[in-house]
Amino acid sequence: MSNELGKTYSPTEIEDKWYKIWEEKGYFNAQHNSEKPGYSIAIPPPNVTGILHMGHMLNNAIQDAIIRYKRMSGFETLWIPGMDHAGIATQNKVERMLKEEGTSKEEIGYDEFLRRTWEWKEKHGGLITKQLRKLGVSLDWDRERFTMDEGLSRAVKEVFIKLYNDGLIYRGEYIVNWCPHDKTALADDEVNHIDKKGEIWEIKYRIKDTDDYVIIATTRPETMLGDTGVAVNPNDERYKHLIGKKVILPLMNREIPVVADEYVDMEFGTGVVKMTPSHDPNDFEVAKRTGLEFINIFTEDAHVNSNGGKYEGLERFAARKAILADLEAEGLLVGTKEHNHAVGHCYRCDSIIEPRVSTQWFVKMEPLAKRALEVVKNGQIQITPKRWEKVYYNWLENIRDWTISRQIWWGHRIPAYYAEDGTVFVARNMEEAKAQAKEKFGKEVSLREETDVLDTWFSSALWPFSTLGWPDKTPDLEKFFPTNVLVTGADILFFWVARMVMMSLYINDEIPFSYVYLHGIIRDELGRKMSKSLGNSPDPLDLIAKYGADAIRFSFLYNTSQGQDIHFSEKLLEMGSMFANKVWNASRFVLSNLEDFDANAVIDVKEFKLEDRWILSKLQTASRQINEYMNKYELDSAAKVAYEFFRGNFCDWYVEIAKTRVYGQEGSDKTVAQYVLKTVLDKGLRMLHPFMPFITEEIWQKLGLDEETIMLSEFPTENKKYVDLAAEKEFDYLKEIVNAIRNIRGEANVSPAKKIEVIFKIVNDGEKEILEHNAKILDKLANVEKYEFNTEIPVLVGFKLVETTEIYVPLADLIDKEKEIAKLEKDIQKTQKELDRVLEKLSNEKFLSKAPKEVINKENGIKEELENKIAKFRESIKLYQG
Repeated sequence: MSNELGKTYSPTEIEDKWYKIWEEKGYFNAQHNSEKPGYSIAIPPPNVTGILHMGHMLNNAIQDAIIRYKRMSGFETLWIPGMDHAGIATQNKVERMLKEEGTSKEEIGYDEFLRRTWEWKEKHGGLITKQLRKLGVSLDWDRERFTMDEGLSRAVKEVFIKLYNDGLIYRGEYIVNWCPHDKTALADDEVNHIDKKGEIWEIKYRIKDTDDYVIIATTRPETMLGDTGVAVNPNDERYKHLIGKKVILPLMNREIPVVADEYVDMEFGTGVVKMTPSHDPNDFEVAKRTGLEFINIFTEDAHVNSNGGKYEGLERFAARKAILADLEAEGLLVGTKEHNHAVGHCYRCDSIIEPRVSTQWFVKMEPLAKRALEVVKNGQIQITPKRWEKVYYNWLENIRDWTISRQIWWGHRIPAYYAEDGTVFVARNMEEAKAQAKEKFGKEVSLREETDVLDTWFSSALWPFSTLGWPDKTPDLEKFFPTNVLVTGADILFFWVARMVMMSLYINDEIPFSYVYLHGIIRDELGRKMSKSLGNSPDPLDLIAKYGADAIRFSFLYNTSQGQDIHFSEKLLEMGSMFANKVWNASRFVLSNLEDFDANAVIDVKEFKLEDRWILSKLQTASRQINEYMNKYELDSAAKVAYEFFRGNFCDWYVEIAKTRVYGQEGSDKTVAQYVLKTVLDKGLRMLHPFMPFITEEIWQKLGLDEETIMLSEFPTENKKYVDLAAEKEFDYLKEIVNAIRNIRGEANVSPAKKIEVIFKIVNDGEKEILEHNAKILDKLANVEKYEFNTEIPVLVGFKLVETTEIYVPLADLIDKEKEIAKLEKDIQKTQKELDRVLEKLSNEKFLSKAPKEVINKENGIKEELENKIAKFRESIKLYQG
């Protein structure tokens, strides 16, 4: 392989090439029989329907940087890939496809629908896994899992059965969040509550056998069709006399009782509340306490059913309009007020949720939540940023039972079977259920299989151990469980993270991971979340094609503090792209000057020059800091150290100085410079590899080292032998001298190409010795032709001070005096105009009499500043005039 790099860095060319090689050679594959300690991460499984978006880019760049670092740090690493079957989302996709074909799932039937869904999954699903490869992710693709593959489906059944047998799963009638579009129940945390402007209507409910009435306030008048009572607070003196009496339900003319319950807030509204137990969770609880009837008035798709009288068949919001019109016609609508309230929406399709009583399966969460709380409170699991721990505690301390059944076809079918009398048998299959039934009834009976499926999050909750082969005791489970870190967004802290903790403790008596890294959201420059509808979400594949995966990865990781949102613009990526080019060009120089380097040459450390000792010492500091930051998962800090070392110390300083020692030179000084260049490039590329895998592999391969790939090489660690604080201090002083001279040039508009002379006034012998021994560096980096110590200082000079060293650059022969004087006079004129405006204001009696004292003081301060500025310009003109 040639050790030359092309003149131009072409990311697409090298990225496609290297990913193919890495995957073919199996570099990502973990070995469970390795003697190395195990380190594992389970990917947050993207939906099978998903495509790569900006959030995926950030999430997977973080995970890959961690896993690559650990792989290079002596661990046997496993990064588990996989996808989620995404019950509702996938079913919606297939139903839309069937609709386009002129059919439906009901027409083709259950078995055919499942066949078509698996077919869709194989053909269209999993596109994101192909796209992730473009980012360079080092996932162990041989271990890829799917939440409905045979192994994970078996795990789901085992966990369900254990929970059921332990009394933690039950089936019952309860009010749930119902999505009329997807026709399924949803868990509480699958409902997005959005504040909306609405209305509250006040309606007369006549008291039976009187002309009196009570006024009821409601935001959902359509639900009155299902009212089975009204409630008052038992302590409310206004209504005590009504308790036990009946009112007439408007429009339906049904008698309903007045009940007493402390749930009613006497201060809110009229103090009388309509009770619709089948369509409101609070009313449901009141009904259970007071014995009110339950009447369901809606079909699964939120149309009024036969219990709604003449409104049967109307969609819920059409029914609302009709009911309000009829109430007004009958003089029962008292008034309407504006009312802001939170309205529940389905997290998948954004439909407005309809609370609805139905028979569902539930998990008792409180017993599971207790241990999940303990392991975070005692530090076994660390959540970062720490502020999210309080949110985690609050959710678990106020947890409600989890509705796990879904009325859809795509998913894990609940392993339950029913006898004709309704007896439930929970079993792995029909044969096992029939055996249970025969034992119970003493004879064989026919059974009906449950048609509901499990909430998608149920299988996801088992992900860290089900992907490793549980319930079997596999070598992977032995080596890689518990996993080490979970990288995800805070938005699924409850959906997924907390449930994984609960299930792992319940099933394995172990935590599923010890560290939870919650990253922020990628927003646009205006701070808005990215979405297709806003048109502010670029296609990640287009960005990769334009900038390269390495540039995007590095830009994201450099700018991502734990838990902080990123405000994205393409300017962010330009920084990573410029750095990648810098790495390429500096490496190209180094490689082109190693052709005659004898890799077996014995290097005597006594021959190291100041810059050699300095860069090798800086390398140790950078190595130590990056290791510290990476082990604390502070990836942005690690990326910044790597950037500053490679771009700043190595490229901008050492490489530039080394040019004086390798161009056209011979002998040991050149050999030492070559040795240091090769050593630092090797270690520097390794430090950058977790962040920029492709470019570092391409360059590192050209160094001709014995190892096969940079990703399996050793990550640099601090070698105390090369730590030289004295050299760092001396060279840092020299850097400041160079920067000071460059600044004098810049301020005096002296071209960097012009040779200059410098006078140093110096009292410190150590500083003088550094300058005397590094004339070549001053010449190369500051274009200093000659310098003298403590000689007479001419009139026209540029001046800077570094430590105790005074730096003077004679300017008389370097600048066009007339041109500089003309420029200064122009500056005086411009500044005088600003000063005249301030003086005019300060001489205005009206302004002085009305303006606050602090405003006048501010104007006086500006006046003084401008006058000093003009004075300095005039002093400079005098200098130029001699």
